[in-house]
Amino acid sequence: MSVEGNTGVDGNAGVDRSVAVTDSPAARLQTLFEGHRLTPTQRRIAHSMVRRAADVPFLSSVELAELAGVSQPSVTRFAVALGFDGYPALRKHLREVAPAEQATDSGSYNEYQQAVEAEIENLKHLAEVLADPRPVAKAGRLLAASRPLPVLGLRAAASQAYGFAYFAAKVHPDVRLLHEGGTMLHDRIDAAVRAGATSLLCFALPRHPREVVDSLAYAKEAGLTVVTVADSAFAPVAKVSDLLLPAAVGTGLAFDTACAPMLLGRVLLEAMCDDLPDAQARLEQFDVRAAARGLFVE
Repeated sequence: MSVEGNTGVDGNAGVDRSVAVTDSPAARLQTLFEGHRLTPTQRRIAHSMVRRAADVPFLSSVELAELAGVSQPSVTRFAVALGFDGYPALRKHLREVAPAEQATDSGSYNEYQQAVEAEIENLKHLAEVLADPRPVAKAGRLLAASRPLPVLGLRAAASQAYGFAYFAAKVHPDVRLLHEGGTMLHDRIDAAVRAGATSLLCFALPRHPREVVDSLAYAKEAGLTVVTVADSAFAPVAKVSDLLLPAAVGTGLAFDTACAPMLLGRVLLEAMCDDLPDAQARLEQFDVRAAARGLFVE
């Protein structure tokens, strides 16, 4: 069960195609979906398949329908939309092009253990994505060069944006946290642009607020390059992002869990530090001041 649901957009519209994607089961699935205009229901199926890429070749159409929360005929229509005669042909293709060992049965785990195991799988998927470091390195360069650097995250993603902004402010000269929505949000984007901002970092997690999509579209119109950490390459923010970095959320509990997006945020911090020549000096200065103030208990 999950209160935080998911929707998506066509293909990988927001993913930067100037960098290669690692050759993982999830990446091969995303390549399969590219170039197809999918309905919202079909995008939901695609999203579920990417999140469970290792298991999909072993799932029946009924099991996939249950996983995605759709009807079994919807799964059949999805396979046909991809150019296959039906779901059996799609599953046969997946077993040929994306062979993977079936996941260990987790039936003996209780619901809390299953949630932890699901997060472990999300982190493993993130590790596969990071096998190609170029998208993160590019994002780090964009964020380091933007003065100021606006960081956007609303509702479920507000804590991710706050955590990134807290640490980024230790090494970046001007970080502006945008974690409250409302009529002033566009004003704050305008102010950042006037002050010299060139990029905006967004954390976007389900359920995706319409205000986030609208604000990213506004930011792009204002001339900002939008870098987004989202739960999926099929998230609604993809179409309004210049560089989208996916990190799946866990949906096994009443409220979504976001270990992978949080870790990806820390990875982005590391990449940004690599492009800030005075980052280490700033950290050392902070440590000196913190010690002088007795800020932390030793």
